Amino acid sequence: MIPTDTELSSLARTIQLSVAPVFLLTALGTFLGLLSTRLGRIVDRARVVVNAAAAAPADARARYHDELVLQGRRRHLINLAISAGVTAALLVCSIISVLFLGSVLHFNASRVVAVLFVAAMLAFTVALVLFLREIALAVASVRIDGR
Repeated sequence: MIPTDTELSSLARTIQLSVAPVFLLTALGTFLGLLSTRLGRIVDRARVVVNAAAAAPADARARYHDELVLQGRRRHLINLAISAGVTAALLVCSIISVLFLGSVLHFNASRVVAVLFVAAMLAFTVALVLFLREIALAVASVRIDGR
């Protein structure tokens, strides 16, 4: 069966509507890459601290323990941010799927898309807030002024 011009126009419009969520998905992918890199750096630093603590005298180990606790808190925040970011990405994928299903199956998907979009934005906001909190924790733990 050959699609009619109306069906092709409807499909073309659906594809156009799907472009914005795809850009959002690209931004989320980039953000998740950044979070993954930070997580890797935290894990690498924790390994260095564990090795230094093992070689340090007993009276100096408390300082290393404190830093490991800090790295653990940072790791936890980044893990939560990654989870929220992946949730946002999955919701955006759902938006794209619902848009296409609505077009192909001819049902009004606007309410479902609106709910999914709000949920995706909330998840992305949570990820950004967790990222900001992790950055604040990292910055507060570093003394640059020499005092």
